[in-house]
Amino acid sequence: MSKLFKKLGASLQTTVGFFFLSTFLIWLKTYIVYKTDFTLGASGPLQEFLLVLNPIGSALLLLGIALYFRGRFSYWIMVLINFLESVWLFANVLYYREFSDFLSVSIMGSTSSVDNNLGKSLGGILHMGDFFVFIDIIVLIGLLLCKVIKVDKLKIKKRFALTMTAFSFFLILTDFGMASADRSGLLTRTFDNNYIVKYLGLNEYLAFNMFQTHKQEASRSAATAKDLKPILKFINSHRTPDNVDYFGKAKGKNVFVFHLESLQQFMIGYKWDGQTVMPNLTKFYHNKNTLGFDNFFNQVGQGKTSDAETMLENSLYGLPSGSAMVNYGGSNTFNAAPAILDQQGYTTAAFHGDVASFWNRDNTYKSWGYDYFFSKPFYPNSENPNYNVGYGMKDKIFLRDSAQYIEQLPQPFYAKIITVTNHYPYDLDKENQTIKPFDTGDNTVDGYVQTARYLDQSFGEFITWLKKAGLYKNSMIVLYGDHYGISNNHRPAIAKLLHKDSINNYDLAQFQKVPFMIHMNGLKGGINHTYGGEIDVLPTLLDLLGIKDDEYVQFGSDLLSPKHPGIVPFRDGNFVSKDYTKFGNQYYVTSSGEEVFPSKDANVKKEIDADQSFVDTTLEDSDKVIMGDLLRFYHPHDFQPVDKKDISYKVSTTDAALKKDLVTQPSSILARNHGKSVADLYKTDAPELKGEEDDTTK
Repeated sequence: MSKLFKKLGASLQTTVGFFFLSTFLIWLKTYIVYKTDFTLGASGPLQEFLLVLNPIGSALLLLGIALYFRGRFSYWIMVLINFLESVWLFANVLYYREFSDFLSVSIMGSTSSVDNNLGKSLGGILHMGDFFVFIDIIVLIGLLLCKVIKVDKLKIKKRFALTMTAFSFFLILTDFGMASADRSGLLTRTFDNNYIVKYLGLNEYLAFNMFQTHKQEASRSAATAKDLKPILKFINSHRTPDNVDYFGKAKGKNVFVFHLESLQQFMIGYKWDGQTVMPNLTKFYHNKNTLGFDNFFNQVGQGKTSDAETMLENSLYGLPSGSAMVNYGGSNTFNAAPAILDQQGYTTAAFHGDVASFWNRDNTYKSWGYDYFFSKPFYPNSENPNYNVGYGMKDKIFLRDSAQYIEQLPQPFYAKIITVTNHYPYDLDKENQTIKPFDTGDNTVDGYVQTARYLDQSFGEFITWLKKAGLYKNSMIVLYGDHYGISNNHRPAIAKLLHKDSINNYDLAQFQKVPFMIHMNGLKGGINHTYGGEIDVLPTLLDLLGIKDDEYVQFGSDLLSPKHPGIVPFRDGNFVSKDYTKFGNQYYVTSSGEEVFPSKDANVKKEIDADQSFVDTTLEDSDKVIMGDLLRFYHPHDFQPVDKKDISYKVSTTDAALKKDLVTQPSSILARNHGKSVADLYKTDAPELKGEEDDTTK
């Protein structure tokens, strides 16, 4: 045994020995991260073998660069490559923990649009154990500096360096060949990054993602009007008739769209600590004048909130990688809800208590045609740290301070209100906590109930003000959850919340449900069991408003239509339909959760294949529309392209425009009250404002 250790020690005194040691260390920590931090779903001997194999090829390839140099320079190149590999691992561990996905070139390139608020989230995501990926580097540097490992100054034979490079490519290609045999169309038909990492590796995923990003950029320059023809054919073949009982029922009404951050459907009616967690939203959901949808799913990808907005406003999916708002929002042509409604006589406005650049909203909203965008500079309270939490102003304060602008909007108006307090890491100061945290033992999950309760209270206060202000009766109020709040990585906690011993992929698919409800005085309400998702919101709202949308490029369809297909594509290519559910490469009967095996039943396979074909085509066609900016070639009847030069979101410009509206369009609540504000009718129990409220009362 001692002779063996002596041989190993002697081998480490050579460049080749240090090369293989570095390769082993990168492989080891990568594999450990695969098994402990990612949920890749490897099943069966082949997939487990590929999980072991795939880090080796890229490690040999990258470290092999150092073999073309000699002496100390060669060693430090290997240390540097190890360090960069570790940073890449570390960053993906943190990102995956929150988003169940891997970093992409687009996400890294769009950091400036989201990094304003990442610091607080990072504190909740980061575990001390995450730094283990850097331990080997520290040890290697220490051994080199202390000369325990001495630098071999002999030049490596070029033949050996070339052999290692060739062998690394051989391993990568072998891995790809075996992966393709197990998962056909791995790089051409799948939308799930987990598959690519599981089969090919984290470095190979990055390389493929870089290729995808380049392809996206090239697709716009290569796109022509002809590319729209097959897409229009597909869309037109799936258009659905209007529901005659609902078409135009909200014509001329104001529209409030409440963007409920991270809120999931299971919270509606959920009881905890002997009380209903969200009494206001639960009551609103079951109101006789509310259409509540209990099979409505989020369909976001890496763009999360921005994907939800893209679907809501455009009936276009988010991208397979990165954010459409960040990458294309400022440059593409859109036929978005704000522009459509603006040309129907509506005033359009968005409200968000954070910086305008977050998710590139300041540029995207101009492309979508929003007349007004009230962001952080419009709210004096936004500079007070006590009035902020996580990703912007606390909802109670934000909504109260938005009233002064809402009352100035000429009617009818379309107002999107983005809440943020119910956002990861679900922190809330003790003064605002009115319910005890969950007891799942998962720190990420347990605070969710407290911020959800706060969101509910905020909404209740807003509705009370709408009634006092005279806006409630003349408005259609739409609420939707933008995406999941608790990611699939928290399975034990999810099981406990759902009162189950354990959960499977069917449960996780069902867990993607988010609230969607439409309320209006006189509307025939009830719980609607139609299967749908965020892609279907725009056509549903346009039909209720009596606006024909037969010419628009939309990939969703009216949820109220008797011919609605009832297929919900997820961004990764999975889906839920009224008959079958596909999630994590497993199939289930949607109504019962019973697992089915298409390979054993020809009829089941036929139906699932048809659903999968629809899902793949609609996702691919939507991507083509966005990446090729194809709507620049398309001109619906009676729709004028947005001229962004006419839109400004500066405070001074907005104030001047609103004052002008009071004279030229005197239909706002403020104008109809002859300049007397109703904003002071807004009452909130926000403890931060208690002194201010007392002063107002006096």
